[in-house]
Amino acid sequence: MKEQDSEQVYKQVEIVGSSSQGLDEAVQNAIARASTSLRNLRWFEVASIRGGIEDQEIREWQVTIKLAFALE
Repeated sequence: MKEQDSEQVYKQVEIVGSSSQGLDEAVQNAIARASTSLRNLRWFEVASIRGGIEDQEIREWQVTIKLAFALE
């Protein structure tokens, strides 16, 4: 029998994703990479947004996310 979400315990980690294409892709990249080593991913929260500038243009977006997964 699967535990109800209201009874679940979560672990939270903080990671940074980046992309030259935009914020959404930076978040997607972070989640995709985290999913290769973490199971039971449940939610994320954007903690901060920043970007790199080169020649007066945006070079890349960096998004720090708090990512939670359910403990087994």
